[in-house]
Amino acid sequence: MRTVAIIIAMLAATATAHTAEINAFISTAIKAATDELLPAFERANGHTIRASYAPSGALIPRFDRGEPVDVFLTDSAAIDELIKRGKVVAGRTDLARTGIGIAVRKGAPKPDVSSPEALKRALLAAKSIAHTAPAGGGVTAAHVMGVFEKLGIAAEVTPKVKLAAGGPNGRVSVLVSSGEAEIGLQQVSELMSNPQVEVIGMLPAELQQMTTYSAGTTTTARQTEAAQAFIRHLAAPAAMTIYKTKGLAL
Repeated sequence: MRTVAIIIAMLAATATAHTAEINAFISTAIKAATDELLPAFERANGHTIRASYAPSGALIPRFDRGEPVDVFLTDSAAIDELIKRGKVVAGRTDLARTGIGIAVRKGAPKPDVSSPEALKRALLAAKSIAHTAPAGGGVTAAHVMGVFEKLGIAAEVTPKVKLAAGGPNGRVSVLVSSGEAEIGLQQVSELMSNPQVEVIGMLPAELQQMTTYSAGTTTTARQTEAAQAFIRHLAAPAAMTIYKTKGLAL
């Protein structure tokens, strides 16, 4: 019996040694997809993912302050910058791509936004407009404000703007679904994650900004092998199907 007990203890220790707790910093833009992908990885590998969600501009300062991170999932430009700084291992893995969509509250009238002129009319007619706050660290705020400038309506629409803080609890779609904003502009993957809003279109091609989301292992990762396995899971064909259903695609 003593021998059996020792063998059981050794097997348990081996199993523990092969499981890991992975710290992941993940952009809010791909949260809807990773909400489905993370549990499947944990079940298949026995690892635990500790995910922190926020715009990249909010996550990077936390990383710089020394918070432990094994995997970083954010926009490719941010990953490339972290690689240049020696914070992420070279050789990013591109996962998904999305653009800026336009949404109204579910059941509300749907203005035409199919062309720059139509979008201009819709924005001028709207009583309130939501987009992310520049200080929140998201990648769309500056671009959306640039769109207002290109359309020549910045002076008229800026007083009507409602700013979303960013992150899971500060989404543009929440301002729209709550009625605080009549129309919202944000990455379509984030808008689609709120069933109480309806995406009525994308920014016209000449005004659009496409963003690629990528993954990288940090140079300070404590669980390198598990982190790399996680990235492979995120880049698998089955994951690509999930990205597409969430408004994300390569």
